[in-house]
Amino acid sequence: MKIVGLTGSIGMGKSETAKMFAALGVPVFDADATVHALQARDGRAIPAIEAAFPGVVTDGVLDRGKLGAIVFADPEAKKRLEAIMHPMVAEERVGFFEAAEKSGARFVVLDIPLLFETGGNKGCDKVVVVSAPADIQRARVLARPGMTAEKFDHILARQVPDHDKRAGADYIVDTSQGLDHARAQVQQIVRELEGRT
Repeated sequence: MKIVGLTGSIGMGKSETAKMFAALGVPVFDADATVHALQARDGRAIPAIEAAFPGVVTDGVLDRGKLGAIVFADPEAKKRLEAIMHPMVAEERVGFFEAAEKSGARFVVLDIPLLFETGGNKGCDKVVVVSAPADIQRARVLARPGMTAEKFDHILARQVPDHDKRAGADYIVDTSQGLDHARAQVQQIVRELEGRT
């Protein structure tokens, strides 16, 4: 079973692209959704987060704003949070692989926003990068509620530049020409990965 990493910088359309793979019957592991589930009310990560960051959990509910403010300002706090979350996400991923293997999947997609930043691309057989021109990316992100140019620039500074991701890709999905165009590219990638070209 092949492991395909799916990534893309903020505003590139990675989440929509992941849904396109899932709609074609490909098992997709969503790292962000897994983190959210672990951190949901009374989620598996909640007791460890409360112990490491007293005051960020009330009645089993994580105050993401409070935790974010702590982690955003302090690299050591970020490392503490990662030390809690990464092993739990890894366990969930193992369970996902086992289920996909049992179902007879030829390949799976790992939807990981920071694939290159964390070195996760090294564990993938193929890498799909979702991309669009910088002006389109900027317009999409700045249209999000609560987003500012300053926040956007800060996020971009922490991500591997798009041109570097594209250089490390086996496949590129260009989302600048609408959903149908992107969907056709995803269908072609699936055909190739299943050996149906």
